[in-house]
Amino acid sequence: MNCIFCKIAENKVPARIIYQDDEILAFHDIAPQAPYHVLLIPRKHISTLNDAEESDTEILGKILLRSQLIAAQLGLSESGYRLVMNCNKNGGQSIYHIHCHLLGGRRMHWPPG
Repeated sequence: MNCIFCKIAENKVPARIIYQDDEILAFHDIAPQAPYHVLLIPRKHISTLNDAEESDTEILGKILLRSQLIAAQLGLSESGYRLVMNCNKNGGQSIYHIHCHLLGGRRMHWPPG
């Protein structure tokens, strides 16, 4: 498989990792869109949210809970942060391995774009 996020999860490609456990990895985005821009990925390859199955329910929930933990560690809990998960081309997905963007450190606007 030629997935950059799988390679990061396997330590074959370097990344600025800020959290990892047996199921989830979090690292700084290389093209940040906010002062804090962290990507959270499951170590298991799931191409898009459309490809997730019932058996992935727990890992998807853990991504949200780890986002909460990381936001607190970055000092973003009080001021606020945004979580984004894109799905497929028109949804803005460019890497086909599901991932959650944690953005913070500035005021977010709505609609996002």
